[in-house]
Amino acid sequence: MAKRILIVDDSELMIEVMTYILLGKGYEVASSTHAHELFRTIKACHPDLVILDIVNKSMDGRELCRLIKLNRATENLRVIVCSENEETEAQEPQKGAPDDVLHKPFGMNSLIHKVQLQLAA
Repeated sequence: MAKRILIVDDSELMIEVMTYILLGKGYEVASSTHAHELFRTIKACHPDLVILDIVNKSMDGRELCRLIKLNRATENLRVIVCSENEETEAQEPQKGAPDDVLHKPFGMNSLIHKVQLQLAA
């Protein structure tokens, strides 16, 4: 059974690019441009991994990650955040921190490598 990845980003172009890459590697992909519906979307699609953009019009991706990690129902869900800031990892607190950070701009191999690492964890 293919692993399912949920992409939450307010950029439809970014979702399209990541979806194309991940589908090509055999993953199932769900996506949403509505960060405020994150938990409803997680409940509906049961992802193995969530990829969140830190900069989101409606909600901060770091806060969304914290909400996922501090919720008993989703605390074990793997989360990768996408960031243009190279210092994101150093600024993240331990509790509620993402499992990994994907720095923008990223290459196809970088995305695939980080996804594979998190799904194997």
